[in-house]
Amino acid sequence: MAEPPPRLATVHLTAVYGKFTAVKDVSLGFRANTVNALIGPSGCGKSTFLRTLNRMHELSDGGWITGKVLLDGEDIYGSRVSPMQLRRRIGMVFQKPTPFPTMSIYDNVAAGLRLNGRRPRGELDEIVERSLRDAALWEEVKDRLQASALALSGGQQQRLCIARSIAPRPQVVLLDEPTASLDPGGTQRIEELVFELKKDYTIVIVTHNMQQAARVSDTTSFFYMGAMIESGPTRQIFTAPREERTEAYITGRFG
Repeated sequence: MAEPPPRLATVHLTAVYGKFTAVKDVSLGFRANTVNALIGPSGCGKSTFLRTLNRMHELSDGGWITGKVLLDGEDIYGSRVSPMQLRRRIGMVFQKPTPFPTMSIYDNVAAGLRLNGRRPRGELDEIVERSLRDAALWEEVKDRLQASALALSGGQQQRLCIARSIAPRPQVVLLDEPTASLDPGGTQRIEELVFELKKDYTIVIVTHNMQQAARVSDTTSFFYMGAMIESGPTRQIFTAPREERTEAYITGRFG
C-alpha cells in the first residue's frame, strides 16, 4: 500500500529571515501524526526553516523565501492564504515561554479563539478545558483560571503556551527548542506531552539535545551551514547515518 502524502512539505525552499541563518534549497516532508526533529549546531538554519513553515518570517525586516511550503497540497504562500488564518492551522511555541502577561490563564488559552469574533461562553469554557487537559495542565490550574499566567512556573507557562497553540485545533504544531529554558522535570513533562500530542497533530521540533531527538521523534533531519544534510527515520539517523557530517555531529566531533 502506498504511503499517504505528507501533511506538510517544503519544495526547494530557500529562505532568508532577518538576523537568522539563511537556508538553501531544502525539500522535506512531514507526515500526519508524527514527530519530526530538526537538529544541528547553533546558527545552522533550523529556526529559520521552522519559521517559514507558518510564515513567521513576515514579522522580520528583509525576510523572504523562494520555493513552496505545502499544507495538505496547498501552498501556504499563495495569494489567497491569510497569514493570520494560517497560524490557526500551524501553531508555534517558542524557546522561552511567552504567555500574554496581562491576561489570565483562561484568557491566554482563549486568545486565538476570539480573533474571529465572539463565541458563546460555554463553548469557550469547553475548548479551554479540553486544551488545558491536552496540555497536561488542567489539574494544576483548574481552580485558578482567572489568575495571572505569570504566576505559573516556567514549565507550566510552556505547557500553557502549548495549550494556547492547540486550542484552535491546528493541523501542525511547531516547537522551537521548547525545553531549552526548563529544568529536567519540566523537560520530561514536555517530552511526554509531545508523545501524546502526535496522536492528533503533526509536530516539528527544533532541539539541540540529541537524546531528546532520539526519545521523542519519528524522523530526524540534520541541518548544517544553512543546508539540510540528511533526513530519515530517527533510528537510522542515530545508528547508521549515511553522511559523514551527520555521524560527526551525532558523535560529538563538532557542534
